[in-house]
Amino acid sequence: MQLDDLDRKAADAFDGYIVRKDLVRQFSRQFPVPTYVVEFMLGRYCATIDENEIQEGLGIVQRQLSERTVRAGNEELIKSTAKEKGQVRIIDIIAARLDAKTDSYLVELPSLKLRDVRVSSELVNQHQRMLTGGFYAEVTLGYDASIALEKGGRPFSVDGLRAIQLSQRDVLDKLSQARAKFTTAEWKDFLLRSIGIEPAGMLDRAKDAMLLRMVPFVERNYNMVEIGPRGTGKSHLFQQVSPYAHLVSGGKATVARMFVNNANGQRGLVCQYDVVCFDEVSGISFDQKDGVNIMKGYMESGEFSRGKESIRADGSIVMVGNFDVDVEHQQRIGHLFQPLPPEMRDDTAFMDRIHCYLPGWDVPKLKPDIFTNHFGLVSDFLSECLTQLRSQSRLATLQNRVFFGGALSGRDINGVNKTISGLLKLISPNQDAEISDEDLEWAVRLGLEVRRRVKEQQKRIGAAEFRNTHFGYTIGAEGVEKFVSTPELQGQNGIGDEPLEAGQIWVLSPGGQDEHPGLFRLEVTEGPGSGVRILNKPVPQAFQESIRCAEQNLYARALQLVGDRDPRSHEFSAQLRGFDSAKTGAKTGVASLIALCSALLRKSVRGGLIVVGEVTLGGTIEPIHNAVSLAELAVEKGAKSLLLPVACRRQLFDLSDDMATKLDIEFYQDAKDALLKALVD
Repeated sequence: MQLDDLDRKAADAFDGYIVRKDLVRQFSRQFPVPTYVVEFMLGRYCATIDENEIQEGLGIVQRQLSERTVRAGNEELIKSTAKEKGQVRIIDIIAARLDAKTDSYLVELPSLKLRDVRVSSELVNQHQRMLTGGFYAEVTLGYDASIALEKGGRPFSVDGLRAIQLSQRDVLDKLSQARAKFTTAEWKDFLLRSIGIEPAGMLDRAKDAMLLRMVPFVERNYNMVEIGPRGTGKSHLFQQVSPYAHLVSGGKATVARMFVNNANGQRGLVCQYDVVCFDEVSGISFDQKDGVNIMKGYMESGEFSRGKESIRADGSIVMVGNFDVDVEHQQRIGHLFQPLPPEMRDDTAFMDRIHCYLPGWDVPKLKPDIFTNHFGLVSDFLSECLTQLRSQSRLATLQNRVFFGGALSGRDINGVNKTISGLLKLISPNQDAEISDEDLEWAVRLGLEVRRRVKEQQKRIGAAEFRNTHFGYTIGAEGVEKFVSTPELQGQNGIGDEPLEAGQIWVLSPGGQDEHPGLFRLEVTEGPGSGVRILNKPVPQAFQESIRCAEQNLYARALQLVGDRDPRSHEFSAQLRGFDSAKTGAKTGVASLIALCSALLRKSVRGGLIVVGEVTLGGTIEPIHNAVSLAELAVEKGAKSLLLPVACRRQLFDLSDDMATKLDIEFYQDAKDALLKALVD
């Protein structure tokens, strides 16, 4: 393996806490144990970049895993060794149950097919997770020949065990100190390498999705859904990387196992683990009718009631599943929650409790080249850091820096805040470190997108209360409000129903003698200076005439249009982007004026709106003679609304009923009326 700069930086910052991830895969294929078990062993003997030490350590790990893991067919040999030597050490899942007949606990060791192994109450109380499905541990298995001779005797016993996880208090301090040596981009890549993924060549959206998968590990009571294509490793992180996560495979989920067993008061999975992941979620069902309601109550408040007692837990709930079709087809035939079980898929109240819908279609399939051969953090060190981060919050970082738009409800804000807090913990584990505006905005945009995706599905089901999905935010008191979309709802150049950035507008040119009508997007930015600068090279003459008329109208009617702002003390840069054969941008003066005002006022134009019209130097609105064909073109382009001069009203009597039902047509009297109707309320 060739060391790169990130490897050298990691080796310097995390001496003794890194491991080569290709070694991990080598061993995990050899032995029937999860990745974090292998890394636990490698972390003891191979946490170095010295090749000689690595080779020596590999020999020790190979020998110990060979001796302590139980291969199929070797069960009786291991039991025999325990009988002959009195004790043997193995690595296995250890799960316990209470035997009421003898008032004692019994352990199951599945690799040895032993179900009645004695264990002390003290060990069970120290490691209660063995009562909720079990966990991997180094088990010292004893054998007492005298008990074997008794009738119904149970000669095997657990004489000692060591959980496969780190338990040092200062790991978070080490992580925080080392983080300061990395840039944010380097740290994101290093985190991905630490979970076995190679970020080189990966798209930013794929990296973001991988990081979102880690948020439930650092954020308490975080509810996430990920549905996407098969083979993208949706359950890998929850099964292989951390001992603090538990994977529930498709099938019956009992209320007793998930929450609390009323028979003996034993707390369930959400109390024992940081993350409970439902794999193949479409097959999940509860054994009791009120199971989903208990789950909904827990997802809302982090509490559940069984009997008289109200129990609080902080386990995060993750649901992963597969689409049978691609995401575009899924949206055509239904909504993105369709793969969930029937009792959940159309329940908007259940959806409202989901903080994050992770876009699983953005994650690449797990091919050999996506796994890293470089250094990453040892899994037990990383998972211990992640679990300690759960006790922190980053919401203070948002105070007086981020302001959300009016479309967000209380649950929306709660979900977005949780995602932002989790992402900031991942990229900045030191809670006292300064978060840059760039990093903060990255987390804010992701948090809004994954929550908006939930809201869009609720709107698709038809609930009127969820109709406003235009999620926006402002960074800083004087910042411009920006809107966040969910990319799967529209093509990159399509007309979505969310507002564009301030200064941007969709416009239809009515064309002329030598040119057909065409769709354009006009983008205007403002800064210190004066005048209007057109960035298109060469400058289309017809568009130049339209924007000059718009500029003069802005100067002449500034008080009516932009209030006390002085447009003459600002320089505007304008760029026209064409989406049809039309290139001149002729007769787009009204849209140009609205774009100039939008940039100056820092207010966005309504989503899904196309503007038509030309304004003269004197402020008169010129007539449009092909309003019907423009309306038909607007429908074809996917617009929701069309803003036309009021003089076009009679022409539209000829518009077909089918077209009229697909488009909201509005009229304006003059430039000020057009501006008021175009801007977001």
